[in-house]
Amino acid sequence: MTQGTALKILKTGANVFLTGEPGSGKTYTINQYVSYLKNCTVPVAVTASTGIAATHIGGMTIHSWSGIGIKKFLSDYDVDRIATTERTVSRVRKVKVLIIDEISMLDGVTLALVDRVVKEIKQSQKAFGGIQIVFVGDFFQLPPITSQGRVSDKADMLFDEEESPFAFASRAWLGADPLICYLSEQHRQSDNVYLKILSAIRSGNVTPEHHTHLESRRMSADAPAVQNLTKLFPHNADVDRINTLELGKLPSEPHSFEVEGFGRENLVEQLKRGCLSPEHLILKEGAVVMFTKNNFDNGFVNGTLGTVVSFDEDTGYPQVETHKGNTITASPMEWSIEDGGKVLARITQIPLRLAWAMTVHKSQGMSLDSAFMDLASAFVEGQGYVALSRVRTLSGLHLAGYNAQALAVHTDVKDKDNFFRTASAEAEGAFGDLSGDELTKMQGNFIRASGGDPNLANTKRKSPSHLEQKKSKSGGTRATLYLIKEGKTIGEIAKHRSLTEGTILKHLEDLKMRKELSSDTLSHLRLGQENTISIIQKAIQSSEGDKLKPVFTALGEKYSYELIRLARLLLKE
Repeated sequence: MTQGTALKILKTGANVFLTGEPGSGKTYTINQYVSYLKNCTVPVAVTASTGIAATHIGGMTIHSWSGIGIKKFLSDYDVDRIATTERTVSRVRKVKVLIIDEISMLDGVTLALVDRVVKEIKQSQKAFGGIQIVFVGDFFQLPPITSQGRVSDKADMLFDEEESPFAFASRAWLGADPLICYLSEQHRQSDNVYLKILSAIRSGNVTPEHHTHLESRRMSADAPAVQNLTKLFPHNADVDRINTLELGKLPSEPHSFEVEGFGRENLVEQLKRGCLSPEHLILKEGAVVMFTKNNFDNGFVNGTLGTVVSFDEDTGYPQVETHKGNTITASPMEWSIEDGGKVLARITQIPLRLAWAMTVHKSQGMSLDSAFMDLASAFVEGQGYVALSRVRTLSGLHLAGYNAQALAVHTDVKDKDNFFRTASAEAEGAFGDLSGDELTKMQGNFIRASGGDPNLANTKRKSPSHLEQKKSKSGGTRATLYLIKEGKTIGEIAKHRSLTEGTILKHLEDLKMRKELSSDTLSHLRLGQENTISIIQKAIQSSEGDKLKPVFTALGEKYSYELIRLARLLLKE
């Protein structure tokens, strides 16, 4: 099924399981659907099964969204308590579409608990309270972590006699009865030989020929060709050991960057745990790093590799030379948790991590031109497949070794995959028989039933921020002025305009210098950090000249340059 066909089906409001091989465009398709819903003013909740996956999509975990937390069993009292918690009730009641990303890592019992809570809050016995539910993911990737590898059915959550850890074995999944949209296009791997190897792993039919190809990519970790490549390992211990060892070899001075958090404490902590950039980031010149966010305008995506070549004299931010020869200043970016368009929590950090090595688990969702991996100690089905599918071509694979488990897939998943492919073909055929008018009518009816306006589907919001979107690279400031006057934060504006926070600060500095912006208009930016701002402003007033570095040094390098610039902006004229 193509992305376009899947999007048409999603727009009808049908429950959907959107799946496909890595690189088939699942995330792109969902992003298109979310944008469509927002244009039509339909409330949508974007969630994920893990904190790492949630940070990639700017949402929250399904556990937090539903209020169930880490529980694996809910008593009637628990359900009643959650269903009377104002924050959870408000969040769930208004939503018309619920998206759960990385569904492979969510076990069936947890999915059933979410279904039970939503039904209670919505006061409806329809699956998930009657809202559209969209599962996204690939069950060939990492499976759910369950007690002793299995899920208990003591709460009668499974619909068959045999226990299974997967969400598709849950009564909640059966009740939702999702249409299957199995994406068939491939946008990551462009090497037919390598594609056949990955497909053989999925089908459980790895032949001697496939082994020969993999063996041809074997090499030692000491080989010159892999010295500056990201190394993937199944275990954290290997990753930490290599990154610490390699950083310690560099003779240059260390530079530290700390995460800054704003908003609800528990959500800030969730963001820190899920963020691929560490809470305490230590870099040196010569450090091999990986970008952990997408910023297409600045020339990097999550997974772009490079080397720290220097640190900016004024801001102190690392300057990274990518493998393609581009030099990029890595200024802080924002990770946030949103609900209904409102930011509940956010953190800022330099979007980098040491990249001599990382775990297979944290690599899920990334695309790499090349990588070195040691899968000799792979310990769970799907782990080897996730690692191998990160790279685009066989020539980009550098393999120390692999065991049988690295090429294994769960029997339940392999069997279910045949069903998913058949069901997807049937769904494609059924919707292909509909006329354009019938499909448009179905889509319009769903939007209206959800309280939205289908006439807004293909329109752009005519605000100054949109009109000046094309001017963003040349520093257009009118859109920033409009949004700051609406009470938006710097992080919110940066995200809205697909710019860095540093660029937005530059806009505000230019506006203030031209006397088009007063400190009072910016006063809402103090909220939650009044004491910090006051401390920095005193240091600014005690410093001579306009340079930021003396202030940064005087404050013990405790506060980021972005925060110092903000404090300077907030000084009264």
